[in-house]
Amino acid sequence: MIDIPFFLFVVFAVVAIGGGIGMVSSRNPVASLLFLVVTFFSLAGIYVLLNAQFIAAVQVIVYAGAIMVLFLFVIMLLNLGSDYHADIRRFGWIVAGFVAAGIIGGILSSGLTQPGLLAGGGGGALVDASVRDVGVVGAVAFPLFRDFAVPFEVTSLLLLVAAIGAVLLAKRRV
Repeated sequence: MIDIPFFLFVVFAVVAIGGGIGMVSSRNPVASLLFLVVTFFSLAGIYVLLNAQFIAAVQVIVYAGAIMVLFLFVIMLLNLGSDYHADIRRFGWIVAGFVAAGIIGGILSSGLTQPGLLAGGGGGALVDASVRDVGVVGAVAFPLFRDFAVPFEVTSLLLLVAAIGAVLLAKRRV
């Protein structure tokens, strides 16, 4: 019998790596943005496999939602997407994507209908104790703002600098 969580991890990891490579190698900035969204969604799938549903939801809402809208706004502000060249030139890639999505959907649906199949065992005792003590948000927020406060603030500063730089570059053209 196939180990479904491991298989899904491999699928999500391959999609994340492929999305990252596609993002870096794409010549069209809008296509790069869409590849990055695919990478974020596959990372959210990996978080779900690790029983970190809250982090997966935050990954989708914050990164795939808000940050991608900000990047799309910057791309539109700089007018980078005006010369369109298709990155996916063959019809076969589209068909392969639909076939892969169908296979993954079938495996997910069969895995979700069998009780306890996707639940990994073992590593959740500490998380369960922390959730019982401070709640789900507290179990994520306390380490984030206590142990990882500096990387969190550096990330926010980098995003702020990127947005200001994009506005200054766009303003120079006008």
